[in-house]
Parts: sequence; structure tokens; C-alpha cells
Amino acid sequence: MKSMTGYGRGECAQDGFKVTVELSSVNRKQSEISVALPRELEVLEAQIRDLVNRSIARGRLTARVSLHAADGKMSSKVRLNAPLAKAYVRELNRLAKDLKLSGPITLDLLARAPGVFQTDEELADAEEFWPAVEKALTQSLATLLKMREREGAHLARDLSSRIAIMRKAAAQIQKHAPDVQKRYRDQLLQRIKSAGVEAPALEDERLLKEIIYFADRSDISEELTRLQSHFQQFNDCVSSGEPVGRTLDFLAQEMNREINTIGSKANDSLISRAVVTLKAELEKFREQAQNVE
Repeated sequence: MKSMTGYGRGECAQDGFKVTVELSSVNRKQSEISVALPRELEVLEAQIRDLVNRSIARGRLTARVSLHAADGKMSSKVRLNAPLAKAYVRELNRLAKDLKLSGPITLDLLARAPGVFQTDEELADAEEFWPAVEKALTQSLATLLKMREREGAHLARDLSSRIAIMRKAAAQIQKHAPDVQKRYRDQLLQRIKSAGVEAPALEDERLLKEIIYFADRSDISEELTRLQSHFQQFNDCVSSGEPVGRTLDFLAQEMNREINTIGSKANDSLISRAVVTLKAELEKFREQAQNVE
């Protein structure tokens, strides 16, 4: 079981450059990946997403990739793109002639034109940097997953404690449920006597019909069986190495359905108190399950 929150960082140096990848993830019902790349490496976004998707099944993950010189400064090499500068001059002179404008094309104007001066970073081939990006990304993913697993272990213990409390409450209901029908019969006979009416014999057909009707209406054996099944499914989730967050969401919904039905059928104060415990613990379970991948 893994948490959806975590952080990881990785670095890799190549050809005088250093690639740094930072990953951070937070809770989200679905998988959502946001990638922030320098312009020089934008073509690598699809490959980064593919690698992340192999490890992350749920949550919002943000990946930040930076590329800079290994010594921490901007590249000392600045290159002049002479053919581009000449093309600017040619096209600007043609435009000035068409618009009948006068005035020289200055060096200051050319120096500020996009692409005339380029650093080594801007001239770098993004695909050549993929091995370094992949290595840094793999390192950051490993750190992120370790953190998610560590927090996931805490979540598993907390969720297990909630299930244990719900198991105990359900066992109390299971033990007490058979006595409800007998108590209802005794209470029914007592009300008849209190009304000054002769109490019918225990085998009286009218009394038996009333008791059978009550027993059918208040029977919670199926709900308790399904609830126990959901508890067992949770145990299977804990031992599974696969993402189980969506399964836990579903189990919480199903347990809520069974608990509500038990509460609506219960005609007994002890069962009602146990149902309150079940609902309180289930709400804590549901909230905590929102953190599980």
C-alpha cells in the first residue's frame, strides 16, 4: 500500500551540463501529470510522461526538469548565428524599401533579434540529453516511491485499526441479533397484558405471524455477512502490491451501504449504539483511504 504524497530529486551530468529532475505528488482521485521543461527539452515531455506512468497510478504529480552548466553558471560559450543575422538584415532592408523607410540596420537591433546569439544550452540537441534526463528521472522516482511506500505503511496501520474496531462492533451485533426476536415477542406479550387483553398462547397463529413478520423485517444476517466479506477484502488489499486506492473507495461505499441498512432494520438500542461506532470508524476510514494510491 502506498500513499499518494511524496517528493523525489535526481541529478545527472552530461557533456558539461547538469540535468536536475524534481518530482512532487499530492492526492487526486485520478492520475494527473504536469511536466515543466526548459524550452530546449520540450520534445522529451512524452517520454517523461511515459516513464512516470509506469510507476504512478494515482495522484497529481508535478515534474520539474532543469538544464544548466555543470559548474552552476550559464555556459561560457556564446555563438553568433551569422546566417540568421544576415537573413535579418536582408529581410529588414527589403521591408524598409517596401515601406519607404530610411535609416540603417544597427548592430544593436540585430543583437536583440531572437536567435542571433545562442548559448550552448540553446544549441543542444534534446534527444541527446534523454539518457541524462532518464537517469535523473529514475533516481527521483525511486526516492518518491520510497517516501510513498513509507507513508503508505503508516496508512495501512491506521486503516487496519479502523477495520479492527468495525469488526468488533459487527461481532457485537452478530452476537446480540438472535436475542432481538425473543425480546420483541416478550415485549409484545407484555403490551397485550398491559392493555388488559388476554395474552394468546405462544403457538397462537396471530402471534406467530407478527413475530415472523418482525423477524423478516429486522433480519440483518445478509448485511453482516457482506460486511465481514468487505473486511476480508480489505485484508487482501493490504497484502497486495498493486495500487488499491480505488478499491478502498469502493469498499468504503459498500460498507456504508450495509451499515445503513443494519441501522434502519435495527430495533434495538445495543445494535443502534454499535451502528454509531461503525459509522464513526467508517468515516475515518473513508477519509484516510483518500490518501492511498
